[in-house]
Amino acid sequence: MKINFRNLIIPSLSILFILTGCQPQGDNIDEAREAMSLILEKSGATSDLKNVIFVLSDDHRYDFMGFTGKVPWLKTPAMDKMAAEGCHLENAFVTTSLCSPSRASILTGMYSHTHTVVDNQAPVPEDLIFFPQYLQKAGYETAYFGKWHMGHGHDDPRPGFDHWESFKGQGNYYKPSLNINGERFEYDEDTYVTDLLTEHALEWMKNRNKDKPFFMYLSHKAVHALFKPAQRHEGMYENEEVVIPPSYYLTAADDYKEHEIPEWVKQQRNSWHGVDDMYHGAHNFDTFFKAYCETLTALDESLGSVISYVENSDLKDNTLVLYMGDNGFSFGEHGLIDKRQAYEESWRVPLLAWAPGMIKPGSKVKNLVQNIDIAPTVLDMAGLVAPDYMPGKSFGPLLKGQNVDDWRNRIFYEYYWEYAYPQTPTVHAVRTDRYKFIRYHGLWDSNEFYDLENDPWEMNNLIRSPEHQEQIELMLNDLWTWLEETGGMQIPLKRTTHKKIDNRFKGYY
Repeated sequence: MKINFRNLIIPSLSILFILTGCQPQGDNIDEAREAMSLILEKSGATSDLKNVIFVLSDDHRYDFMGFTGKVPWLKTPAMDKMAAEGCHLENAFVTTSLCSPSRASILTGMYSHTHTVVDNQAPVPEDLIFFPQYLQKAGYETAYFGKWHMGHGHDDPRPGFDHWESFKGQGNYYKPSLNINGERFEYDEDTYVTDLLTEHALEWMKNRNKDKPFFMYLSHKAVHALFKPAQRHEGMYENEEVVIPPSYYLTAADDYKEHEIPEWVKQQRNSWHGVDDMYHGAHNFDTFFKAYCETLTALDESLGSVISYVENSDLKDNTLVLYMGDNGFSFGEHGLIDKRQAYEESWRVPLLAWAPGMIKPGSKVKNLVQNIDIAPTVLDMAGLVAPDYMPGKSFGPLLKGQNVDDWRNRIFYEYYWEYAYPQTPTVHAVRTDRYKFIRYHGLWDSNEFYDLENDPWEMNNLIRSPEHQEQIELMLNDLWTWLEETGGMQIPLKRTTHKKIDNRFKGYY
């Protein structure tokens, strides 16, 4: 179901026109509708914390941070600081593990099938509202820095931001190009994009309008493949031993059949997104793993610079800094790399919150949180009530240590098959704090059900387990109910007429 937000406010506009005796004509009606649609109800809550800085990374999985101990030699002092002095939201997930859909969900507060940016090629509907537009209407100064990667191939300024700096598509780690408020700027081959975006973001904060609260969105290219660390970090981990997950060899032979692992997972092992043909031989696993960690270092330094600026200015007591990944990333689990599937390492993301004026140091939130909660949370910090069409909730009360009795007890997932990457099927999934059910659409293969408490690596598919059939049926019905109630009962299609690029059928239609 596609929501037309402008139509939602027509009754209010009619009353307004009658009361004022003002009858807008033509284009003025559309302008009035848009203005009215951006006015949100105030929550009535009073707080000194008004400013929000949201830092987004690309493909950073949930456990690759120094303080988790997942990679013993990985150093992320800024992320460690955010967790130690702020809050680590331990169970943060996206609704679709793919760049464009996840970023659209962050900015709109909606599921992929609702905002319709279901993959990296889908256009952005013209009537889609990004939550910073509400902040602008409420008197905020807003700024965007970095990767946008949603709809079309341009980097022109988008609605909701007073200041704009971005690049086309994935951009480049070195020798970047930026569109700054509509003007093109080219940088030399020694300029590293993570550093450049950080410098510009800090400069903007120094020169912003000090009479207004602000929202800043810093969206990094890092750590998207193909990884390129800053020159100062190249080789820093070359002598370290990589971490091989227990499920790495599960699909290497026929053992996967005994564990009921789907056939498509076995087949994907030898593909662009599998460990046996990673990006068609562009990297070996060890080099790939270490380059990712080295590239992550400049991103962590960026976070450290932002935190340091807030600490050393007058912003410490009235600013919330959020750090999040747009999706996870597999490093050999089930023989896979990259994302898209609904396994933990793909679905889960890092989420840290730092606000000395609000958050108790060392806080941990175990509630199930998703990227659709970012918009309601930021609006909540601004004293605004999120619009009803947003299914997410503010996790502000959780950051304050408050109990929220009606918080969700399950989350949902969707991914739609892509012509360019046919090795991953359409996926829908539902997860509770213990169980996960994954349903595949359009192929003859096994669905999956895991007891995450006893099988955190998702190596023993219990889809045939007699004692779990009732739980599986319950979660399957929950999945269908979610799709039915949120307008998700359709599979998106798009015209694809170019030849295939996968390793099996490359060059053929």
